[in-house]
Formats: sequence, C-alpha cells, structure tokens
Amino acid sequence: MPEEQFVDYYELMQISPNAELGTIQRVFRMLASRYHPDNPRTGDIDRFLLLTKAYRILSNAEAKADYDVEYLAKRLQPLGVFGLKEFELGIDGEANRRMGVLCLLYNRRRSNPDRPGVSVLELETMMTFPREHLMFTLWYLKDKNLALQDESSDIVITGLGVDHVEANLPSNKILYKMLKAAENGRSQTEESISWSTLGEFADSDAQ
Repeated sequence: MPEEQFVDYYELMQISPNAELGTIQRVFRMLASRYHPDNPRTGDIDRFLLLTKAYRILSNAEAKADYDVEYLAKRLQPLGVFGLKEFELGIDGEANRRMGVLCLLYNRRRSNPDRPGVSVLELETMMTFPREHLMFTLWYLKDKNLALQDESSDIVITGLGVDHVEANLPSNKILYKMLKAAENGRSQTEESISWSTLGEFADSDAQ
C-alpha cells in the first residue's frame, strides 16, 4: 500500500507554523466558508475536506506536535525541480536559478511573514547546489535590491523582488507549477508530484 502523500497544512491554510489557536480557527472559518461545497461560486469539495483535516490536526495540541515533527523533517528535503536541465550549473541556468531563489523567498515570505528569511544552508539543501555555486546568484539579487540579508544573515525577498516574481512567474511554467503545488499544500518532495513530468512539460513547451 503506497505511503500517503505528505500535505503541508501550513501552506494550505497560508499561516505561520507559529500561529496561535485563535488564528488557526479564524483562518479555517474563512476558508471553509469559501470552499464549502454549498458555495455556488467558489465551492471545492476536495479542498474543503483537506482544509477540514488540516484544522482537525492543527487545532489539537497533541496532533499538531506529532505533525510538526514530520513537517520539520520534510521542510528541508531537496526539491527535485532544481535537478532539471533548466537549472544546470553555468550561464545557461543562471537566470532560472535566480528566479528559483526568488520563488523560494517569495513563498517563505507569504507563508511565514513572522520569519520570512531563508538561510544559505536552507537554499543549498533545497536547491541541491553547493553554496559556492549560489554566491553569484545571491550577489546579483542583492545588488539589484530583489533580496537582502537580514540581521540573522538570512536571505529575505524585498518588495521589488515580489514584483519581479509576480511579473515574470507566468512565463516560467516550471516554477509556477512548483509554487502552485506549495499553495495547495502538496509536498514538493513527494515522488507522486513527479518532477519528471515537469521536465516533460518543459520540453513540450519549448517545441
């Protein structure tokens, strides 16, 4: 029997992992109203059931503690999308690597505004690039004021960086699909998402 796919309930509800119970309850009520199947305009039974499960776990202290152990373990797993040829080392993959970093920073800022920074170690792990190969990328993003380094030495996206992502993401369908997967709470590291399919998608798009 295949292992059940991990779902990031914090991403799904767009709340911080440090959110208090009152916040979890308030956000759930708003989202449940929007996606309830009785809502004729925005009803979505699958999303509603997933949100209900997320709320049941995150609103229960013991269940949330158990979930957080798995969440922390999954959070820093490598993202297979960055192994595609579009992100290869060297000048050919540089523009995509910059956009990839910005997308990770964008997602962190959006989902965890209290702690929006991403360390170089996290980027190195998630993107499967040694930090030495990310230094030029990070220098460029900081020099263009698309990202900055905070007091903890973490990398944070700026307002200009957010504008850059939102203006350019529609044309980068691989990274767009990555962010949409995260938005829906799907683990970006699970084999069932099939990054190989993304590669095929990119190849067909180029034809």
